Amino acid sequence: MAARGRVGGRPARIGLADIERAGREIGLADLTVQAVATALGVTPTALYRHVDGRFGLETLVGEAVLAGLRVVDDPAHDVAGHLVSFAVQLRDFVLDHPGLSTYLHVLFPRGPSGAALLEGGIAALVRRGYRPDAASVVCGTVALLAISLAAAEERQRQGIAATPGFERRLAESRRLLGTGGLLAEAHAEMPDIGTDAYFRLVVTACLGGILTTAPAGRSVAEITTALGLSTGER
Repeated sequence: MAARGRVGGRPARIGLADIERAGREIGLADLTVQAVATALGVTPTALYRHVDGRFGLETLVGEAVLAGLRVVDDPAHDVAGHLVSFAVQLRDFVLDHPGLSTYLHVLFPRGPSGAALLEGGIAALVRRGYRPDAASVVCGTVALLAISLAAAEERQRQGIAATPGFERRLAESRRLLGTGGLLAEAHAEMPDIGTDAYFRLVVTACLGGILTTAPAGRSVAEITTALGLSTGER
């Protein structure tokens, strides 16, 4: 993006739309106040007139990015099918936007885009017989699982890109799994599946426990009681 510079000896005039646009071009993974200021041809002080420091900048850009996520809800899906689809769509979107996983982990929701995503997830489960409180817990738990797995995958991608000889080191790591003992026995017949299939496997397996514990129609109070927990327990 070309810097705006000065007009007639005066500082360039910028607005939230300019900051958002520059921030999205830089990306959440590399986002800093200084980077955006440089892209716009202004000082960081000029940005502070519009955003509340780095957190405010991240919120502005993160919410703009998150607004682009449109989760498709297939009415033919049962609860499990819907939640797997939701998890896959969320994971794919996070991986397509490096840095978004960290943004979502710090505080969620931060703004209207996050709130709309959460409300949509709750509404999809309410349509399938859930109470809103339990729907919020189930949807949030699946989202956290999907985001966490995507974050781990993103870190590995970054490692591959940033570490010379990473593929060789990865091969060495895999060889360690076959050097004998229980490690070799455990991995001898382990199928070699890709990251997409592994993600679905983990989400589906976890859903078995989640949906058994929190079936449709049960409130959060009933769920915690069934687990032998008190609502104030940490």
